[in-house]
Parts: sequence; C-alpha cells; structure tokens
Amino acid sequence: MTDLATKPDADAELPKGTPPVVDGENQADVEGSTVESSTVEPESAVEPETADVDGTDEVVDETSPEETTVVLDDASPEDTTVVLDEPAVERDADPVDADPADADPADATGEVEDATVAMESTHVGAAPTGNGPDAPAYAWAPAEPKPRKSRKALWIGLGAGVAVTGLVASSLVLIAPGTSIAGVSVGWLTPGAAAEAVQARLANTTIVLTGAGGDVEVTGADLGASVDATGLAETAFAEHPMWNVTAWFPPADEVVVQLDDEAATSVLRAAAPELYADPVDAQVEFDAASTSYVTVPAEPGSGIDLETVRQALTDAFASGQSEIELPVEAVPVEADIPTHVAEGTVGQLNTILDTAGFYIGAERTVPIDRATAASWLTVAPGDDDTFEITADAAAIQPHVDTLAAAVNRAPENAKVITDSAGKVLREESGGQSGREVGDTSNVASDFASQLAEGSGAFALPVNEVPVTTVALARRIEVDLGDQRTYMFENGNLVQSYAISSGRSATPTPTGSFRVYAHTAEQDLGAACRDPSRTDSYCTKDVKWLTWFAPDIAFHATYWHNNFGNPMSHGCVNMPTNVAEFVYRWAPVGTEVWVHG
Repeated sequence: MTDLATKPDADAELPKGTPPVVDGENQADVEGSTVESSTVEPESAVEPETADVDGTDEVVDETSPEETTVVLDDASPEDTTVVLDEPAVERDADPVDADPADADPADATGEVEDATVAMESTHVGAAPTGNGPDAPAYAWAPAEPKPRKSRKALWIGLGAGVAVTGLVASSLVLIAPGTSIAGVSVGWLTPGAAAEAVQARLANTTIVLTGAGGDVEVTGADLGASVDATGLAETAFAEHPMWNVTAWFPPADEVVVQLDDEAATSVLRAAAPELYADPVDAQVEFDAASTSYVTVPAEPGSGIDLETVRQALTDAFASGQSEIELPVEAVPVEADIPTHVAEGTVGQLNTILDTAGFYIGAERTVPIDRATAASWLTVAPGDDDTFEITADAAAIQPHVDTLAAAVNRAPENAKVITDSAGKVLREESGGQSGREVGDTSNVASDFASQLAEGSGAFALPVNEVPVTTVALARRIEVDLGDQRTYMFENGNLVQSYAISSGRSATPTPTGSFRVYAHTAEQDLGAACRDPSRTDSYCTKDVKWLTWFAPDIAFHATYWHNNFGNPMSHGCVNMPTNVAEFVYRWAPVGTEVWVHG
C-alpha cells in the first residue's frame, strides 16, 4: 500500500455529503462545536502508480476519492495527514482449509476492491471549525472487507457421505427393524443389546397369584426365569440382519421359558404358605426278623404347580404383557423319591443277600449269610432322587482272611490198574485237580465296589493244581505149599492171607492165569443144578467169587475156618472179608500165578 502524507491547506474542504470521523483522542475537545463539511480535492498531478502483487501488474488509481483515506488533524495545518491506501488487488481464492478466524483485521484495507470513504461524525453541541486547537481530527473509515467465497456445499457433502457410511456400517451389526423376540422389539439393536433387552423384559414380567394366592405378585426374576437370550438374539441377527431388507418385519420368534425350580418353589411357598405341605420320601429299611430289606412308602405333599406358573409366564412374555393374573390352588406334590424307586432298590438289595458269597466258577464256595452281608451295606438317598448303595471294605476284610483255609485243596491223583506190562485194566479213580486262592490284597475293596453296583457274587482269584495219574501194576501169587495168597502192587507186597486150596483128590490147578470174571454170589456144585447126582455137591449162597481158571475162583468160605490147610474141591477158599477184598482189588485181566 502506498501512503501519501501531506499537509493540505487549512482551508481544504471535505467532499460534500461526506460526514467527518472524529478522532477518539480529540472527542472531548469538540464538545459544543459544530463540524462544517469541507471537501478535499485530490491532487490532479499525481500519476497512477503501478503495483506488483503476486507477480501481477495492476494499476492503482490514487485519484479516486473512493479509494482514499483522509486523516484530518485539527491541531494545526502541519499536523494534518492525508493517507491514501492502496487500492485492493484481486487475489486468488483462499484454500478450502483456510480459517476465517485467522485473518488479521489490520489487513482488511488491503483486500478491498472498491473502498468507500466513510466519514463518521460525533456531534456534541456544535463542532468547531477551522484549524484551531479545538478543531476535531478526521479519518477515512475503513472499507468493508471483500465477501469470502462460500464452501457450504462442500461441507454438507462431506457430512452426508459420513452419515451414509455410518448407516451402511450399522446395517452390518444391527438386527432388522420390526424384529421381535417373544414380544420384545429388538430391531435396530445389536445382538448383545437385544439379549439384554429380552432378559430384562422377562425379569420384569409379573404374575399376580389370585384366588388362594392372595393377589401376591412375583416377577420373572423372583422365579429364576431364564431364556437363551444370547442364542435367540444371535439367531435373530443371523436370520434378520438389518442390511437384508427382505428380512425386515418378520413374525415374532417363540421362546421357551425355564424356571429355577428351587428358587421358584421358595418364592411361591413364601407367597402362599397355606398351599404347601412337604412330601415324605420313600425309605428302605432292613428287617432283622426276616433278614430282608423292606419298603416304607412315600407320602405326597401339596403346593403350586410350577409348570402352570411357567406356562403363564411364557404366555405373558410371548404376548408382550408386563403383568398377568394366575388363579392358583394346591395340587398334589410327589415326593422326590417315590415308592416305586424304593421298591426297585429293595429288590436289588435282597438279590444281593440271596447270592452273597465268594464263588469259584458257578460254585458258591464260601457263602455269606444274609445278616452279615446286610451289615456290610449302607443305603441312603442319592443325588438323583434314587438310593445309593455303599459297602464297607473294612468289614469285608476279616472274611477275606479266612478264604485260604476254606478254598485251598490238594489235588487227588488219578489211579489206573495195569498188568505187569502196563496195560490199563481199570481206571480206579479219575482224580480231582487241586486249587489255591490267588492274590487277595484287593478282594475286600473290589467286593465292596461290586456290592455297591448291586452284585453279591464275587468271583475269587484261584490257581489250579493239576491232577497226576498214578499207574498200579497188580498181580496175585498163590503158594500151595505155604497155603497162602500174596498180593503185589508195582512189585510191592500189599497183603498176604492164609487160604485153603484143593485137596489131593480135587487139586487146585497150577500155572499162570488171568482174572476173567466176577460173581458176587452163586451156588456151587453140580448137585445144585441136578440134585440126583450123587457124585457132586451143592454149596448154597457162596459170595465174592473172582474167577481165574475154568470153574476155579477165589471165594468166601462160611462152612469152615481151617485156613492154611487144603480143604476145597479145587477153588481157593478165603475168609469172607479177604474174598471181598480180592474181589474188589483185582480187575479183569489181573495176572494170577499158582505154584506148589
């Protein structure tokens, strides 16, 4: 800006019609003075001046009164200063991010294209005239600033874009409008907020117990009511997201309300105590007289039906009602442990008593009496409204300690009778394997666990001792000279008896023979078959005949006692007990040697 400081003539006048501006410092000096208009004529000799602004040559016309600021100091002609401002230069538009608040008001005169000289005057009485000490000071008024370019459209566009972006983003996490869960509107909500709204509505839903209930109010929260609010909200969002306009305003989802039975019963009992009577659970007892378990039947109680309450709460919640009336009355309440449960347990326990014992295979080797088995058991109500059976391993252990004596058994060897060549003539005994109880360190605890599961038959760990077969080679020797019979087993003499062999007229044949038959009792002699024969004899009821040669046998003799001497018709006479022993000891095929 070009400043021209000149001192105009004292008689200089302001342009006509232009009001003077009174300098604030001299306002008090002009009190009661009158300001007369005068005109200041610009110097015609001043040539227009060229200014270079931002590289552009522009012409500043300093002769225009509209572009000139005149400051008049009334103190003296020497103090009068005329300041001519530069004309405003047309400049480029400010950047969009310029802040109007940052503009310096002192620079406003440099940004005006057509500044208008405005003279403001303060009149207090009559303004003094002339250039005396009381003359007021005048100044040209600042020009109005150039209006800034409007950018409202740009800012509105940016705001609208942000709003649209936010709406699109919201549609990805919100449930569609018009969606409801059991009467609870969850549209425009996130799944988390929807879950909270559903649970809050349920908690505040109220049931008024009318009739015998005495109009007492209980809420869903009091009853411990709950729904799968999180699952329902997530399902609502999955099936009806806000971005899918085809899923808007769907039908309401149905829900299932659950009650905390213990909390609900407690609240309802407190609300209507006269409707409640406690049921009595069935019991199981051991009757010592019959040594059996018996059932003590359950007794029903009374109270408010929880299912009716739950359904009423569900209906109110589903229909969006905040309150519903429910007429209530006492209904039978079954015991937690009914009679049929006790009866089933009694049957199981008595089966244990019937079968209690230690078993080897199917054999109940060591039985346990019913009273003893019952003393091992404890029966008490369980957590699942049944009965729990437990057994005392310490009480079982003393019986385990006696098992070895009761169970262990030595093997019985098998025996076979053979001839001297080893040919088996008869199986004397099949034999029996032995047994020994195995490790019993865990038997008591294992049996206790098994009894708790309902089984009284405990299979013992047993080791088998195998059978050994013994062969006995037997033979008989008859010494006619000594009138004795000798019996050998595996070469060893086991018995020797005096006998009576045949007399000289009817001698006993000698040689090697084998037993070929046995007869328990028989009549001897041809006369027995033909009484007319006088050359024979007949001896009735002869016992224990062991035949080893034609018509020759070892047999019992009851008609004489002269053993050690020949007395027979050829057979070998023996005392009755000896004859029976030989009869049973020598099977068919036993070797017999008769010599003199």
